[in-house]
Amino acid sequence: MQATTAAAGGRPDWVRLMPGVFVLLWSTGFIGAKYGLPYAEPLTFLLVRLGLVAVILGLVALVTGAPWPKSWAEAGRIALAGLLVHGVYLTGVFCAIAKGMPAGVTALIVGIQPLLTAALSGPLLGERVTGRQWVGFLMGLAGVGLVVGEKLHFDSADALGIGLALAALLGITFGTLYQKRHGTAMDLRSGAAIQYAATAAVLAVLAPLFETMRIDWTGEFVFALLWLSFVLSVGAIFLLFLLIRRGAAARVASLFYLVPPVTAVIAWAMFGERLGLLALSGMALAVAGVALVNRSAKRAA
Repeated sequence: MQATTAAAGGRPDWVRLMPGVFVLLWSTGFIGAKYGLPYAEPLTFLLVRLGLVAVILGLVALVTGAPWPKSWAEAGRIALAGLLVHGVYLTGVFCAIAKGMPAGVTALIVGIQPLLTAALSGPLLGERVTGRQWVGFLMGLAGVGLVVGEKLHFDSADALGIGLALAALLGITFGTLYQKRHGTAMDLRSGAAIQYAATAAVLAVLAPLFETMRIDWTGEFVFALLWLSFVLSVGAIFLLFLLIRRGAAARVASLFYLVPPVTAVIAWAMFGERLGLLALSGMALAVAGVALVNRSAKRAA
């Protein structure tokens, strides 16, 4: 009997660990932004980050003989999914925070994503969302609200910041759905290289138009750049696409409810940010909501 095979369901252990590892890695993205954004403007930061990853993954794909898209149409679909998931989502979040949007408000707006994905996965993908799953989605959203509730300050959130956060919400939602529908067969090495290259190309046009492109190459910036480039843009994104490939879009989206609670714990450990009773209650509610969504999905399968 192989050690890598789980007793329940015969699934390899690493497959069972994928959702937890994804949530942990994705949660560190907000921590990396906290380190890096003071030293570079958001579009410039993302241009350097995604351009670096595109070059590295392109070389990896060439060296390892990864298959490339067989047509320009296929490559275009892969690139469009990347522009939504990487370009619109990351640009919206980074620019909203850089414009003074409180991180808590941004997290709450983007936190609607699982509900929006569940609502759209039926008409767009033909996936069925059960009543118990809807309850789980609402529990998760309420949990996210409690976690970030102590830090919400709507007074400083202007229309531009809210618009950018909403753009990020739509980007990650439609990007996830589009990836599920058109990108599940892509090779992760060559496909991700195309997605990052396409997004970097767009940012190379936008960054000089709206920013000075000045970078203060401090140790903190370099650490944030490397962490976000390889741990987030490679590790977490690969896990996300693998999860999308293996499961229903709505079920995968429910994992994003766990990101604000895990981020809050990391911020508490690293920066001493306060975790009150309200936040702790929200974490428990979000975890329960995600568990209900996934348990209901398994029963319906």
